[in-house]
Formats: sequence, structure tokens, C-alpha cells
Amino acid sequence: MTVNVEAVRRELQTRRAELRVQLATLTDAPRDPMGAVSFGKRVGEGTAQAVERLMTTSAAKALWTKLQDVERALGKLVDGTYGICDGCGVPIEPDRLDALPWATRCVACARAGR
Repeated sequence: MTVNVEAVRRELQTRRAELRVQLATLTDAPRDPMGAVSFGKRVGEGTAQAVERLMTTSAAKALWTKLQDVERALGKLVDGTYGICDGCGVPIEPDRLDALPWATRCVACARAGR
């Protein structure tokens, strides 16, 4: 597989920077850190804030996972293993790398959770 390493590196570095900004935005301290969040029986402002916090936490975890994938792909560029599946060691399909340059596992391993 022929890979334009510099183009992939630039794309991954851009994606890493974007993810870091998004993650920082989600994980910044709340504007009113002393604001009470209540979990009472009635749906109210406190409940809405708690639900929003749960959604933000979930989004931050997803961004963190993707950031780790991007970092791993950048590392694979450095050590010469970019495009090789971390799970089974076979080449990752070029279409998959075109769609997800940060992919570090082939489709079969990603589905199997390897």
C-alpha cells in the first residue's frame, strides 16, 4: 500500500488539534462551580443540569477515545507500522484508511473488539 505519509500526518495533526479544542471546551470548569445540582423527585433546573452533565461526560469520553486513536495512528506513522492492524497484523483496507485515517485496526478486528 502506498501512503502519502506527509499528507496523512498533516490530516492527523489537524484532527488531533480539533479534538483537543473540543475536549477542552467540554471539560472546562462550569461558569458557576458553586451552582447546586439537585436530584429531587421533580423535573427542574437541577435535573436538567444533571442530565446535561451526563451527556457532556459521555461526549467527552467519545472525544478522548478518538483522540487516543489519532495519537496511536501518529505513533504508527513514526514507527513505520501505519496501515497495519494492531489486532491481527494484516494490512488495513485502503478504503478504511481513506475514511478513517486514524484507524489502527481492520474492520474484522474492530467489530470483534480486538
